[in-house]
Amino acid sequence: MFERIPKYLFAALLLILAPAAKAQSANSAANSQNPITTDKSLDLMRQMSASFESLVKRVSPAVVEVQVTGFGSTDEDDEDSDNDSKSSIGRQRSLGSGVVVDPDGYIITNYHVVKGAERVRVILTPQTTGSQPTSSLKSRGKVLPARIVGFSKLIDLAVLKIEATNLPTLQIGRYEKIQKGQLVLAFGSPEGLENSVSMGLVSSVLRQTDPDDTMVYIQTDAAINPGNSGGPLVDADGNVVGIDTFIYTKSGGNEGIGFAIPSGIVRYAYEQIRKYGRVRRRSIGADVQSLTPDLAQALGLSADVGAIVSDVFPEGPAAQAGLKVQDVIVGLDGFPVDNVPLFTLGLYLMNQGDSAKVTVVRGSQKLDLVLPIYEPRNDAARLSELGDPTKDVIPRLGIVGANITPEVVSILGDMRIPSGVLVTSIVADRLAVDSGLSAGDIIHSLNRKQVKTVDELRNAFTALKPGEPAAMQIERNGKLTYVTFEME
Repeated sequence: MFERIPKYLFAALLLILAPAAKAQSANSAANSQNPITTDKSLDLMRQMSASFESLVKRVSPAVVEVQVTGFGSTDEDDEDSDNDSKSSIGRQRSLGSGVVVDPDGYIITNYHVVKGAERVRVILTPQTTGSQPTSSLKSRGKVLPARIVGFSKLIDLAVLKIEATNLPTLQIGRYEKIQKGQLVLAFGSPEGLENSVSMGLVSSVLRQTDPDDTMVYIQTDAAINPGNSGGPLVDADGNVVGIDTFIYTKSGGNEGIGFAIPSGIVRYAYEQIRKYGRVRRRSIGADVQSLTPDLAQALGLSADVGAIVSDVFPEGPAAQAGLKVQDVIVGLDGFPVDNVPLFTLGLYLMNQGDSAKVTVVRGSQKLDLVLPIYEPRNDAARLSELGDPTKDVIPRLGIVGANITPEVVSILGDMRIPSGVLVTSIVADRLAVDSGLSAGDIIHSLNRKQVKTVDELRNAFTALKPGEPAAMQIERNGKLTYVTFEME
């Protein structure tokens, strides 16, 4: 029985029951006549249980199940395989979770839950007024179609909108208040078991799972399984402290190592997606990398932690503000910076202004510089968000494209030819031709036929006959060139 109780809960129960057990062994006869001690211990347990019940009843109505029908990779490798692995796109069904954060029907979930979606439906949690066991046997909650307002692949967040009002909601908590060891509850639909709840602790408030990944996460031992993705991780006050995202597992199920997107990043991404349909990336006009002890020693730097400036864009705003190569960034608007992930997190958590106070160590000096914050152009990750894999994929050509719109032009800047199809991402399809295209290329023509839209490119490509050579005029890094392939 006790093997299934987490160690920290078992210890808590022992602390509660110890006084009663000690009193009972010392004078069982007295306790039988005056069971005050035992009653007090049981009262504490009942109060703790009642607190959890009350919290779950308050949170559950704002948790939804997300059902998705669409297109996704059908390769046999796992999701972490490299981009060169063979794969194809096929029709798939999947499910995840979400949390209502606005009574007018705005829902936060993971991007990977709705990736490639052709249709998204949201199942609301029914409002229960009587016995929970009885209510659980009744029909499921209302099913509503949802549209994708926007998403961020980098953060792995998406915002959905359903046509409903006066919905129960949860507040996004303050990330700076999260503590290691804090009790949290994870909500979602693990393996399709809608609106389940599990309990655990915050194992780490700031975890980087990959040294090359700028994202940071909250680590928790609350049980998270496939289907929990997009569900809320809440504190004892019912505030969302994170969005359940992925787990570390060798078995495929929960092993007590789960990760959630911190509420500070969630709040910033949600507000950006609501306003712009995407997350506008922030840059100070310089490249940084984590400072290691070996690098600090080799360069003769006094600081041994921080984000070292490896490059400052010539004549850019950072250079004009006085930032120099080998400056070590140790603070961003008062937020401590020990490495690149913390620097990236600081950009998300800082106030959404046009400038930031950056604290740097230069030699033996510590300086405060005011640097402009802006959205970089020609951002490959940003370009990938412009394509719609449900409509703009051309599998045999191996690309997801996008029409050249004013928004695309604002990102790309000056173009040699102001029309064409932007390659937003590459699709690893077993049947795709070896076209030689790369993300960021702009296709202007195919076999001398000008193409201005994805549909025109698809029609021109489909008209090619097996064995027929093909040449595409493309624009790459501001230069016009040709790529050739043979239709198979």
